[in-house]
Amino acid sequence: MKPDIHPNYTPVVFQDLSSDFAFLTKSTISSKETIKWEDGNEYPLVKVDISSHSHPFYTGKQKSLDVGGRVDKFRRRYAGTVKE
Repeated sequence: MKPDIHPNYTPVVFQDLSSDFAFLTKSTISSKETIKWEDGNEYPLVKVDISSHSHPFYTGKQKSLDVGGRVDKFRRRYAGTVKE
């Protein structure tokens, strides 16, 4: 690897603003804010709007987008146009 061309890969705390959830991981992102973590060390803090803790897909609160049978309507419309 060439020296001085790669970003710093350091521990960072990501905090979900929509819930009381934070996790420590490594990232190349930097931040001016810091937070004291459970291990007693201080890490840069990055605030995010949505994480896996609050996203509807991961929480099981996702709604189905096929309202009114759109797929069935499409299949009926183009049922006779299939070429063999």
